[in-house]
Amino acid sequence: MQIKQILFRIAGIAAVIVFFLLFLLFLNSICFVPQPEPLLRTQAKLKILHQAVNLFKLDTGRYPTAEESLTALVLEPADVQNWQSGGYLVEMEVPMDGWGNPFIYLCNPNSRTPFIIISYGADGKEGGHGYNTDLYSTDPF
Repeated sequence: MQIKQILFRIAGIAAVIVFFLLFLLFLNSICFVPQPEPLLRTQAKLKILHQAVNLFKLDTGRYPTAEESLTALVLEPADVQNWQSGGYLVEMEVPMDGWGNPFIYLCNPNSRTPFIIISYGADGKEGGHGYNTDLYSTDPF
């Protein structure tokens, strides 16, 4: 009789442990959302573009204008001096974000920063949540 009780208790404890482990797996799947590849590529490209614009400023004494936009990093504007031969990007074209949408370049968006580069996320529209969240070159990635 005691062996049955012991086995019953062990089975009950094992059931509680299994339930707890399943709960932890479920909790992990809710709390831990891996970043998709397009998001990581977009974040990396934002940082590269931000640095390239700063290098453009160091060489030429000014930031690209709104009209020149990020194209000034690959095509020399007519009125600049000391533009880096070959441009400021490895490839001779301005990259798209991880979802294939163009980056947005804004001059003097506020008094704290002289420029900002934006990706409107997966949906390519301003605003949004989750994968559609707007990403900024000034975000701390």
